[in-house]
This record gives sequence, C-alpha cells and structure tokens, in this order.
Amino acid sequence: MGDLGFWRQAEANREGLALVGPDGTERTNGELLDRSNQIANGLRALGLEHGDTVALLLPNSIDLIEIYLGALQIGLYVTPINFHLVGPEVAYILGDSDAKVFVAHERLAEVARAAVDEAGFPAERSYAVGEIDGFRPVTDLFADQPATAPDARTTGAAMHYTSGTTGRPKGVKRGLFEIDPSDMGELMTYLPGLFGISGADDHVHLVVSPLYHTAVLMWTGNSLHMGHPVVLMDKWSALDTLRLIDRYKVTNSHMVPTQFVRLLDIPEEERLRYDMSSLRNMIHGAAPCPHEVKRKMIEWWGDTIQEYYAATEGGGSIISAKEWLDRPGSVGLPWPGSEIRIYDDDKNQLGAGQVGTVYMSLMADFEYKGDKAKTDANRVDGFFTVGDLGELDADGYLYLRDRKADMIISGGVNIYPAEIEGELINHPKVRDVAVFGIPDADWGEQIKAVVELPDGVAPSPEVEAEILEWAGTRMAKFKLPKSVDFTEALPREPNGKLIKRKLRDPYWEGIDRQI
Repeated sequence: MGDLGFWRQAEANREGLALVGPDGTERTNGELLDRSNQIANGLRALGLEHGDTVALLLPNSIDLIEIYLGALQIGLYVTPINFHLVGPEVAYILGDSDAKVFVAHERLAEVARAAVDEAGFPAERSYAVGEIDGFRPVTDLFADQPATAPDARTTGAAMHYTSGTTGRPKGVKRGLFEIDPSDMGELMTYLPGLFGISGADDHVHLVVSPLYHTAVLMWTGNSLHMGHPVVLMDKWSALDTLRLIDRYKVTNSHMVPTQFVRLLDIPEEERLRYDMSSLRNMIHGAAPCPHEVKRKMIEWWGDTIQEYYAATEGGGSIISAKEWLDRPGSVGLPWPGSEIRIYDDDKNQLGAGQVGTVYMSLMADFEYKGDKAKTDANRVDGFFTVGDLGELDADGYLYLRDRKADMIISGGVNIYPAEIEGELINHPKVRDVAVFGIPDADWGEQIKAVVELPDGVAPSPEVEAEILEWAGTRMAKFKLPKSVDFTEALPREPNGKLIKRKLRDPYWEGIDRQI
C-alpha cells in the first residue's frame, strides 16, 4: 500500500512531533513508535494472544495512546472505559470484555480497586499509571522490552462499550482483519478523507473530549496514521481550546454542540485575542446542534464547520457549512458507500417526508458482545439503527427529529424535545436545557423543561415566567413546556450527550410509558 499508517509515518520521520500531552509534554514520532513497540512486546510476553482484550481506565494521556498503538499492532482489542463509571460498572466491563490486562490511572484509584475486587481480576494483570495499592506499575509492561517491532504483526481494534441508555452497556465487537497494522492504518484514513483531510496536508488535530468515546479515539488514531501531530486536552475548557488552537496552529478537531455553546459564551473581545485562522475542519456530531448555535459558529469559524451523523456501530452522513445554510437542520447526505433508510414500526420502508426510525447500512458487520438478541433486534435488510427518528427529503438529505425513546406523545400528537431545546437554548437566561415528557392524566404526557441558569441568575418564579413567555413567541402552543424546573447542572456525558433518563425516570416510576 502507500505511505500512510502510524508505524510507517513514524519510521520515516522519527524527529517529527507526534503528540502533545495535556501538561504540554511532547513526544516525537520516534519516541511514540519505540514505546508502542515496547508495550506490544510486553503484552506478548504476558501471553496475550490474537483477539484478547486490554481494558483501560485512563484519562486523556500519552499513556493511553502508547498502549493503544502497542496493542493495535499485535491483534488485540482495546477497550477504553468511561472513567465516570463506578466500581461495579467497571467490573462488569472487565468481565464482559474478557479483559486479560487492566491499566488504570492513580486519579481513578478508588474506582479501579473496587472494580478489580468485584471482578476478581488478577493482581498480576492489573497495572497503574502512578500508584494504586495492589497494582503493578505500568512501567513493568515495557521497561525490559526491546523497542524493535514485535514479530508477526497483525492489526487489532478498539472495542467500545455503548453508553447503555437501557440496560447494561454492550461492547461493539467487529472481526479483526489479519493484515499489517500499517496497511490497516492507511485504510482508517478513509473517514477524514470524506472531509477533505489528507496525509499530504500539514494538519494538527486537537482532542477536546474523552478518548473513551468511539469517534474521539478514531479521529485521534486517524490523525496519527496520516502523520498529523495530535494535541491532547484532559479537562476541557473553552478558553483553553482557543489558547491551544492559537499556540499549535490547530487545523481540525472533533467537537460536540455543548462545546460550541460554551465557546460562544466567551465575550467577543476575549475571543478576538486568539488567532483562529489556522482552522480548516472543525467537525461536530454525537448530539443535535441548535440551529442558532450552529449559525453563530459558522459566522465565527466559517466553512470549517462540518457535521456528520454516525454511531459507535457505524454510519453515516455528512454535510458542509454551505449545504447546511441551504438546508438548516439537515445532517446531510449518506457518505460514499453508505445508505440511509427510514422504516416504520412494522419495518416498512418509508418515503421522502415521512418520519420513522433511521437505519444505516452496515459497512462492516458487528455484534453486541454476548447479546445476539440485541444484535438481531436492530437489523433490517442489512441495515442497523440506534433508535433515532428522522426523515429524508426529496433529495435524500437526512433530518433527525429525536431519539425514539425521548419523543413526547401529548394528546396523540408527536412532539420532539430536541426542537424545543433548540429554541430554549437561545434565551439569554438559559445556559443548558433538557425537555422531556412527564405523566398527565388528561393528555397522556405533558412537557417539562429543566433549565441550567448562567452564573449570576437565581432560580425564581419570575425567571420561569420570563422563559415561558418568551418561548410562546418562538413556538406553537402545543410545543410549550407546562413548567420549568431549575438545576445547577444537567447530567451530560463528556461528549455532550444528555442522560435524559436521570431526569425523566423518577416521574415515571411505577407507570408504563408507551412509545
């Protein structure tokens, strides 16, 4: 194949910058290559074989990338675990993934210890970045290993666990391709290519979200495979994002709408202190983006704003800023090799303009590990779904309406909370918002809004009345919330996804909610 793939790129340009850690520590291509080789050899020395799993409970860090690149060249699965989980949840993933090695960070020591105790995970296979009681230092994995490439190299893969909005999270497991890892790395540059990003360009990628998310790790890996330096953030902040873009001349990143909202909260005079002229591809996905928020980002960052729709399981569609301005709210056309269909609840395919469940074609087959029933339930005619509702227009552009589980049915009318949230977020006293249905004896469901207020604004009946009165000028009466509650912080995952069940479920306890 060609010249792409991290291991080829690194060998050809050992002195080039590969990685910048959250604390500013830099790694050259050669340093990252050598350490990944040592780790690969260390994992082999432990007896790990093709198809085994390494589980990681790590924040964004150089350590995570080193282990990821080491495992990927000897045919292992890498499972990055959400570090916001608690001990029993981590223990479940350790067991379900059949992990043979567990690496955790000392910052997460309490959770890590609880997980290995509950899972009965062997101490000799538990490693710590820093110090964790009962764990071996991670340096034991590589300290005595050669920095030469391991024998019989073959490609591995990430196995991420879905967020588990219902029931236990499931690992999305794909078969391994028994090919050279560098060749696989070259194949992985397909997705950035859809956005016009190529290995020949002088790109710099900024990581602004946790690497345990599929898209975040994928974009990071793809950048390394194209020879592009990667700058890691650990704890995200809007101002630090602007500072790092300016300092490292960042060209691309993968963001979520919540981060756009926080960036727009920065006063304009503060924003203007930072040079954004290096930006070329600021890609967003993972959650619906309110229309006004996206318009303002396009006004600020121009044609660099690009959007896609996909999932851990696959994808997807893509849309440019110009296309979006012509078709506000669309998430675009299917990317090459993909197809999108809309089906009703009886698995009948629907035509243009009809709302139903969105299905995407399987580009690479997968299974939910250990759950054939779930795997089979989300398939129709070689297509899969993650439960989103949407419609296609006459030209094939996809418009998402909401998650099926989030749709409100009030008086027989289907109401989409995302649309209401997209309006309410524009009120100056709404910093963040969630909308969902709660039981109503007459209407079946009524609309509830929960609002996070900006600093300096106190909750009061007057603020509630102000928001509702303003909303009445923006939306039809049947879409208006009946009441507004206030909270200090909405329950969101770091990738911006709202964990709406935490707000909604208490209202429905003991009541059968039909969707």
